Amino acid sequence: MKIPNISKIALAVALTIGSNACKDSFLEQPALGALSDAQLNTKAGVENVLIGAYAALDGNGVGAASAWDAAPDNWIYGSIAGGDAKKGSQGSDQPGINSIMLYSSGPSNGFFNSKWKAVYEGINRTNTVLRLAPTITGNITEAEITDFQAEARFLRAHYYFELKKMFNMVPWVDENTEDPAAVANDSDIWPNIEADFQYAFDNLPAVQSEVGRANKWAAAAYLGKTYLYQDKFAEAKTMFDQVISQGVTSNGLKYGLMPAFQENFDAAKKNMQESVFAIQMTANDVTGTIAHANEGGMLNFPYNSPFRCCGFFQPSTDLANSFQTSADGLPLVDSYNSKTLKNDMGIDSETAFTPDKTTPLDPRIDWTVGRRGIPYLDWGNHPGRTWIRDQAYAGPYSPKKNIYWQATQDLYSDQHSWAPGTAINVLVIRYADVLLMAAEAEAQAGSLDKAQEYVNLVRARAAQPASQVHTYKDPAAPMAGFTDTPAANYKISQYPAGDFLAKGKEAALKAIYFERKLELAMEGHRFFDLSRWGIADQVLNNYISFESSVTPDVQGGNFIKGVSEYFPIPQRQIDLSTKGGVSSLKQNPGYQ
Repeated sequence: MKIPNISKIALAVALTIGSNACKDSFLEQPALGALSDAQLNTKAGVENVLIGAYAALDGNGVGAASAWDAAPDNWIYGSIAGGDAKKGSQGSDQPGINSIMLYSSGPSNGFFNSKWKAVYEGINRTNTVLRLAPTITGNITEAEITDFQAEARFLRAHYYFELKKMFNMVPWVDENTEDPAAVANDSDIWPNIEADFQYAFDNLPAVQSEVGRANKWAAAAYLGKTYLYQDKFAEAKTMFDQVISQGVTSNGLKYGLMPAFQENFDAAKKNMQESVFAIQMTANDVTGTIAHANEGGMLNFPYNSPFRCCGFFQPSTDLANSFQTSADGLPLVDSYNSKTLKNDMGIDSETAFTPDKTTPLDPRIDWTVGRRGIPYLDWGNHPGRTWIRDQAYAGPYSPKKNIYWQATQDLYSDQHSWAPGTAINVLVIRYADVLLMAAEAEAQAGSLDKAQEYVNLVRARAAQPASQVHTYKDPAAPMAGFTDTPAANYKISQYPAGDFLAKGKEAALKAIYFERKLELAMEGHRFFDLSRWGIADQVLNNYISFESSVTPDVQGGNFIKGVSEYFPIPQRQIDLSTKGGVSSLKQNPGYQ
């Protein structure tokens, strides 16, 4: 399958937009370098600026201090802050992440300023498209102008959604804003995000010429997600109903689950039926860098391993324990931490260790958490402590969803830097996510049987033999293939008929929330889910209490209800928006 990559085209475009495009503040009007509006307001010119707006999705080269500060998968802000993972590595490396992990960050933490700048640069590019599109000269139809506007408004809504879920009250700057410095952050922008996604849904085609472009069904799913974040459950249900019954990918595939869970994280199988909206990544392009190969995730490979660097983003013990199941294969929603899954904490790699072969486990654990003695894709059994930079600091586990296969590394890894890049797409929304969001909307509406049906679809896929990790035919030659023997005691089942209805709405929602934790672990969702559900203080303080008994890295953490659900407005932006001693930006509660 030929998969055009928008990021490749965008490199030259980003350069022509101008080296001054990434200012310290989103409030500073970016220059367009050597190109004037007159040069850009052709069909080709606006198309190039639109591609530049897509290029900003990866958060790289758009103002962030480091690529990982603004990584589009939100591994820091969504997964580490959400308890899926710890920072990993060692305490002194990237210390700005430590306070995010402990919910003690202040407005001067540079990570927040990097994310803010990168996202607003994406917004600036979409606004440039929207400002220029109506002025295009030459051979263009009204329908083509509408297409430009619909794609740009989808992207703008995505960028603002990122800001809204992170910072809550942010200034809405659009193509008609004359003085960005005068725009305050005192208005809720959810209605604006809704309007942009609605316009995109109404005007985008179902199938696009390039797979990386947003289509109408990606807009519908994102609009449903926008409603869900506002507790507009009826409206969310309406959108998800349409997405599930009619939705197709931008390359025309009917939405569905991939046959095997792990296929979602294999670059050889990207842009298939489960991909609703993905940020396209490519390896070994013409740049001689890993700029388009998920550079934001370059730190997140096992240390002292074939991947070289850097030992960050280690799954938490709490997450690993969550995959334990009951004897009948159901999750231990309320008691998963009552028993810690056997691991090699404190055991040298040279000392013999046998992983647990008896505890029933959800098979998704071994595609999500790298643990000693279990095949690490086709790289061999995970050797344990040797691959962990500081086990005593952050625990015994390694990330796994971001890892490329040894057999196809020449195609899908990129070694043009001191740490690898990969061609694995960043899945902003995938179909399993849609099913679980739909289940949540159905449960909130009282349709508990329908909610259970959607959850069971996700669990049924996880229960397929193809979703299990199997032992190697020859552990000394892992690329020789796998046996039919499961690597652990995998036991997962669907909820029995009528279970949600019998247990009631509260229990059904708890099961749905937990299913999201399992299915979407390490994908940057958890913190934002817990915050919007209003349970982050309870869940994350319990997490800190438990995890602190295992490692010292999270000791002293404290999630404050009514404060920690959102990150602080970057102090740098408040300072830059100050005129006459008064800033147009107000700090979030609790961070003044």
